[in-house]
Amino acid sequence: MEKPGAIILTNGILLHSDAKTAHGLIRGTERFCIVGVIDDVYAGNDAGELLDGRHRNIPVYGTIEEAVNSVADIRYCIIGIATIGGILPESFIPLIETAIRRGMHIVNGLHDFLGDRHRLVSLAADNWVDLIDIRRPKLRADLHFWTGKIFDVKAKIVAVLGMDCAMGKRTTCRMIREACTARGIHAEMIYTGQTGWLQGGRFGFIFDSTLNDFISGEVEYSIVSCSEQTGAEIILLEGQSALRNPSGPAGSEFLVSGNARYTVLVYAPKRKHYEHLPEWGEIPSLESEIELIGLYGSKVIAVALNTEDCSDEEAYYYQQEFSSRLDLPVLLPLQQGVDEIIDVFRSILQSS
Repeated sequence: MEKPGAIILTNGILLHSDAKTAHGLIRGTERFCIVGVIDDVYAGNDAGELLDGRHRNIPVYGTIEEAVNSVADIRYCIIGIATIGGILPESFIPLIETAIRRGMHIVNGLHDFLGDRHRLVSLAADNWVDLIDIRRPKLRADLHFWTGKIFDVKAKIVAVLGMDCAMGKRTTCRMIREACTARGIHAEMIYTGQTGWLQGGRFGFIFDSTLNDFISGEVEYSIVSCSEQTGAEIILLEGQSALRNPSGPAGSEFLVSGNARYTVLVYAPKRKHYEHLPEWGEIPSLESEIELIGLYGSKVIAVALNTEDCSDEEAYYYQQEFSSRLDLPVLLPLQQGVDEIIDVFRSILQSS
């Protein structure tokens, strides 16, 4: 089935961490065919080359009109940002209105729902398009409570956790799944955020739109459903936030309720404070996070480095330094990929 064409709105912040939704979609999605990014600051470039030096044939346009004049049949317009608090910047509204008038369905992953804005609802109705708020909470009848069925799952469950938000947990998780598939290991991924759904995830839920009483149940239901329907050998869990991020601690649900006995931990050696904000507190040491995860009954089997603000030379230095200190595989996903973890997985599968 052919994927529908879609453009992504970033509106000046394409290379900012708040555009991580756009970053994920640029790197790959099974749900849409990304045909362009709308960002007047970076117009004229290829989005992939800007992001990580890989040409992906995704042009950056200055306006929606430029994109429409260059590409036929753009059916969706995706808001490509994930702001603190999930608030939609007002500067995006004129772009959204233009896309609606051009007959595009709008896909919004923010907590700020388009369906609550009467002007946009009316404009969308006039132009026969949908406003898709993917973070709108599920109905109570559609939620699941934890049951204990998780303990019947035979697959090896691996949590991909990070030590802060916007660390690359989803990207690392997706790369590991792809590496496993390429090498004959049946791995599946449980998405837990808006971008995972946008990238085409089959199993999962949106963590921060779920009533707290049902998060554990949704984790379990997603894993059990994935196991029963796919027979996966390894099930990867996309982490959210961090165990000790004071703005929204998360991760214990995957280790306890999701029974993830193994963890890949994502760490940014140059990031000192949560969300880069000193008032939010210092990020603890890598060693202390590994110890904490161990107390939850999960074993850290690899560390993946987010090398933001690092030169390539620094990235390789940190890889060698932490590998020696921790006696663990240390991955550089963007520089080298994640193939090194395949032997770890083979060993885990053979020992079961």
